[in-house]
Amino acid sequence: MHITSLPSKYGIGTLGKEAEKFAEWLKSASQTYWQVLPIGPTGYGDSPYQPFSSFAGNPLLIDLDELCEQGLLSKTDCENADYGADPLMVDYEKVTNTRSELLHKAFAGFTDDVGFTGFMVEQKEWLDDYALFMAVKKEFGGKPWTMWDDDIKFRRADAIKKYSEKLSDEIRYNKFCQYIFFRQWTRFHNYCANKGIKIIGDIPIYVSPDSSDVWANTNLFELDERLNPKRVAGVPPDYFSKTGQLWGNPLYDWAAMKMNDYAWWVKRVERSAELFDMLRIDHFRAFDTYYAIPFGEKTAEHGNWEKGPGMNLFNIIAQKVPNADIIAEDLGDIFDSVKQLLSDSGFPGMRVLQFGFNPENADNDHLPHNYPKNCVCYTGTHDNATFMQWYSEADMKTKSMCRNYLGKLMGIPLSRYAVRAAYASAANLAIIPLQDILGLGKKGRMNIPSTLGGNWCWRMKKKAIKNKHTKMLKSFAEIYMRI
Repeated sequence: MHITSLPSKYGIGTLGKEAEKFAEWLKSASQTYWQVLPIGPTGYGDSPYQPFSSFAGNPLLIDLDELCEQGLLSKTDCENADYGADPLMVDYEKVTNTRSELLHKAFAGFTDDVGFTGFMVEQKEWLDDYALFMAVKKEFGGKPWTMWDDDIKFRRADAIKKYSEKLSDEIRYNKFCQYIFFRQWTRFHNYCANKGIKIIGDIPIYVSPDSSDVWANTNLFELDERLNPKRVAGVPPDYFSKTGQLWGNPLYDWAAMKMNDYAWWVKRVERSAELFDMLRIDHFRAFDTYYAIPFGEKTAEHGNWEKGPGMNLFNIIAQKVPNADIIAEDLGDIFDSVKQLLSDSGFPGMRVLQFGFNPENADNDHLPHNYPKNCVCYTGTHDNATFMQWYSEADMKTKSMCRNYLGKLMGIPLSRYAVRAAYASAANLAIIPLQDILGLGKKGRMNIPSTLGGNWCWRMKKKAIKNKHTKMLKSFAEIYMRI
């Protein structure tokens, strides 16, 4: 359940009262974990997996009501703004524009405090680059940094000085937004902790090509002399796409990263471990072997498998960030070497119930009777159709296998049986997308991989969660001894 999907009056879910209410509901239903998507500032395609920074927070998630209480905004300003027509979908273009206006207004009335000064000092290592990056990006009409003038594109000292002075107010505004975001995040995280709810965060393995991460650390990525990617990330044809997935992210120069003990990755995990109680690392298999596609290819069909850093990276992370509790997203076309890396790391992998049912009625790792204890099971993920949509679109043999396996009875939604199967499994942790708890169909889908537009928009109705949903989860938690 991503934070953007929470109800709110302002076009998108935030870190405000509705987030606290959701944590309260989880507690009342005897639940212990809340998994969210990446919380970075979203850019191209509105995807949380393509943020402008791996360290920054998304200003769209800032609770405006709190800014009203602090006198930085008026209720009238917030309530009269245009956030889009459909309260059940995020209109990212309108929400982004409106939020920018409101947050600039709040910044204009903000007086520096000790907290802000301390935050700028504590987070200086990433904050200065990010704030300058976003200010310069605005100066160039939103263009990717690879299309900026050469002096600032190549971060020449005189250009850094020039733009830092020219855009000082906008730079400070970006720092202000980050200060407010992380102050609210800390309050929200502490609130969840007091309710006994642990937050599972999500680390995208790659960073966006248009990000302060790449712009400020070009030596850590496979880039040519013009700072364009030599090769980009993706996956070959698979379950999700016949032509593969061309993500377009620049690849890490793992040899360069190894020379300073993967310091950038260590900092990334260290920061994430401060913000979350558990971390899901997306596309874990690429630490063993990653797919490299020549820059300029139109699909992901023509790429090569390359060797990743393997346990060398995770041994260093274990030394430097011993409190990091990691889940490995090990889905897709998995080689034996990936399975060995997962075993060596000791991280729990993932199982997805939908993947267990197939036209051949074949036994596989995604059926609950095959789950090991050291795994996290899901009915589906943010990249899947909801369970009800998946079932409605499945062929007859798959449907029959699913019904027989789950023991469906007439008159009860199949999604309930799917949730029960996950809870009844041996997996140490069961995570259910809220859409499957609510029994939603096609309209509840969060993302369709390899498509652009219309993704990440789903929002929950304000009173969608009923007493029956609370009772269901509470009873399953009790029956299968997950409390």
